[in-house]
Amino acid sequence: MNGGRQPSMADVALAAGVSAQTVSRTLRGSPNVNPETKQRVLAAVEQLGYRFNNAAKMLSSGRSHTIGLIVLQSGGYYSRSAVTAGVEAAAGEAGYAVSIATIARLDTGLMERALTKLADQGVDGIVIAVPLISVTQKMEDITRDIPTVTVDGSRTAGARVLGIDQRAAGRVATQHLLDLGHRQVWHVAGPDEWIEARQRREGWRECLAAAGIETPPVLEGDWSPASGYRQGQILAMIPEVTAVFAASDEMAFGIIRALRERGRSVPGDVSIVSVDDIELAAYCAPPLTTVRQDFYASGAAAVTLLLQGAGEPEIEPPSLSVRESTTAPRVTDR
Repeated sequence: MNGGRQPSMADVALAAGVSAQTVSRTLRGSPNVNPETKQRVLAAVEQLGYRFNNAAKMLSSGRSHTIGLIVLQSGGYYSRSAVTAGVEAAAGEAGYAVSIATIARLDTGLMERALTKLADQGVDGIVIAVPLISVTQKMEDITRDIPTVTVDGSRTAGARVLGIDQRAAGRVATQHLLDLGHRQVWHVAGPDEWIEARQRREGWRECLAAAGIETPPVLEGDWSPASGYRQGQILAMIPEVTAVFAASDEMAFGIIRALRERGRSVPGDVSIVSVDDIELAAYCAPPLTTVRQDFYASGAAAVTLLLQGAGEPEIEPPSLSVRESTTAPRVTDR
C-alpha cells in the first residue's frame, strides 16, 4: 500500500475512515473519541504497522518526551535563536527532546501544517513563537488537544500565554520620551500582521492621546536594521523630529545609522527608545534605551509551564532599561 515507506498518520486516518486529527486524539488518549472510533483507529494502527514510529511509542508509553517548537524563519535573528536556546535548555534538563517546525512567513496555512506535523510526531506539548492574528478551527483543535504555550505569539482558546504586556511596553517607551520634555514622539512600527507590533503601536497612541498630542504618521518596518535604516532616512529629513519610538532594537540600530549619515546626532538631536533589550543594545553607540524582553527566559519558562500542566497566563509588566540614546530635547527645540 505504501510502496515500502513508513505509514503516516494520514494513512491510518484513511484506513480508519476518520480525520488525521481524530487519529492524533485517539493516540493521545483524548476522552473526546468514542469507543467505536477508537477501536477502528487502533485496528488501523496495528494493520499498517504504525506502532513503530513516534506516535505508536506514545500508544504504549503514553509519552513521546518531545516538545514541539514553532518559529518564524524571519522576524529577528536574536529573538528567534534566544527563544530556541531557552526551550532546548529547559527541555533537555527535563529529559525532553525538541522538534522544531519553522515556517517561512506569517500564513495560517503554513501554521496549520506546522501544528499538524508536530501533532503527527506525537509531541507532548507545543511552544508557539509565531505571532499570527488569525486563528483557524484546526489550530484551535490541535492546541486544545495538545498542551500549548505561546511566547507572545498566536492566541488560541486552549493555549496559555507568556510574555510582557506589549501595549504597556508601547506606553512606557513613549512616556519616557514625553517625561524628558519631548513634545512629540514618532513611531517606527513592526509589520502590521504581528500582534506585538499592533499592541506596541496601540500603546504609543494611547500614551500620546492621554497627553493631548495628535499622533504623527506611522512609519512601518519589518523588524530588520535595513527597514529601520530606510525609515530613519525619512525621519532625518523632518526637522521637527526630536524623539522616536522604534518597535525593535534591530530597527533602532538602522535608524541611528541613517540619522547620523544625515548629520543628526543621537541623542543630541533625536532621542530613540525601542523594545527588546537584546545583548547588542548595551553596546550600541550610544547604548540603547529599550524595554526589556528576556527571550531565553521566556523560552525556558514556556517549557516549565507546559510540564507543570497547569497555571494561569503570565503577562509581565514592562521594564525600561534607560541608557544613553535618550535625553531632554535641546533648549532651542522647546
